[in-house]
Amino acid sequence: MSDERDRDRGGDGRDAGRGRGGFRGRGKPYFRKKIDKINAQNLTVDYKQPEVLRRFITEQGKILPRRITGTSAKNQRRLVREIKKARKIGLLPFG
Repeated sequence: MSDERDRDRGGDGRDAGRGRGGFRGRGKPYFRKKIDKINAQNLTVDYKQPEVLRRFITEQGKILPRRITGTSAKNQRRLVREIKKARKIGLLPFG
């Protein structure tokens, strides 16, 4: 009976749970290491360059968190400061 079910699935039943999601073999979640785009691409974070700052905000104007962008804590603080300056003078939308 179980042999018939295995043949219907196209395998021997051992690989039924593999290949889905972001899990390794032993049940540990696999997360990709995020890199700091500001350091990696030598970006200059400045309120006078809104095209650079737009990479780190959503379409609604909200600032993306570190866990999504992968920036370091120091660069995230600089980024937030410069985004707020750009908002005050009207180069970026308020979120």
